[in-house]
Amino acid sequence: MKNIVIGRYVPGNSFLYSMDPRTKLIALIVLMVAAFLIQSFAHMLVALLLVTSLLIFGKISVKRVYLGLRPLMFLLFFTFIFQILFNQEGDEIFVLPLHYTALSIFAAVAVAVFWFATKKRVRFKLLYFLITVVAIFAVFHFIDFGFLFARGTFRVFEEGLSTAFFIMVRLIIIIMLSTILTITTKPTDLNLGLERVLKPLGIVRINTEEIAMIISIALRYIPTLLDEANKIMLAQASRGVDFQEGKLKDKVVQIISLLVPMFIISFQRSDDLANAMEARSFVPGQPRTRLHVLTWKRLDTVAMVVSFLALTFVIVSRVVL
Repeated sequence: MKNIVIGRYVPGNSFLYSMDPRTKLIALIVLMVAAFLIQSFAHMLVALLLVTSLLIFGKISVKRVYLGLRPLMFLLFFTFIFQILFNQEGDEIFVLPLHYTALSIFAAVAVAVFWFATKKRVRFKLLYFLITVVAIFAVFHFIDFGFLFARGTFRVFEEGLSTAFFIMVRLIIIIMLSTILTITTKPTDLNLGLERVLKPLGIVRINTEEIAMIISIALRYIPTLLDEANKIMLAQASRGVDFQEGKLKDKVVQIISLLVPMFIISFQRSDDLANAMEARSFVPGQPRTRLHVLTWKRLDTVAMVVSFLALTFVIVSRVVL
């Protein structure tokens, strides 16, 4: 939990920090749309490279962003495998015969048990899991002697592989872009930028200030609540609670013991926030003065032009190809 970076502001002094929050919000939306419209492998890899370069030139730790992606690796891996297994369109590019014999099943179970017993001692758990999965497939492929229960075939199709690649890389790009926004923008600036970007919705009598405040408060308290949850887990671990071991019933009890203080802390935080806002004479729907005034710079114009040029290039390439 402590590695979650979405919603967490990290002080810095690069050009990304000096940009107007309105520019970053609009550019984020435009680049996300461009990422969903990309159809070429080369263009997708270039987009990933450009976002990574933006992190480097913006003086944002790539390691920090990677640690923030780690909790989502299982979702990305599951999406990738799901597409490969169930998307059988296009040409067949890989075929692996499988033999389900008594000996191969026993060996596969032994490999799985060995992984389960040693996974806590390995540093790179995702890589270790992938190696274990490959080892299980190798067992079913090469061990073809003994009492045979059934035969099978693992097939990989071109459309399934390309779709899995596109979905995974798109999710990574979107997460990296949203991480850049939250890391380089203060919550107060983000709130003010959201109000300005959503201002046109006021024509249809939608209170954009309240919507912007709800979003900014939610983003602001995601890392705070995660930090509190991590402190509670460490405190309970010092008292002998292990959230990774035990039966299902024990894990449910442990999770409840975590949720109860989290709810109490959340209510306390919300009550303190309401009191602080009331002490500053905050009234929903009423006009407010601003301590910080947003200023549009030449850098913001350049960023907007580059973002829309990227979207235009993707649309033109999609139409042409």
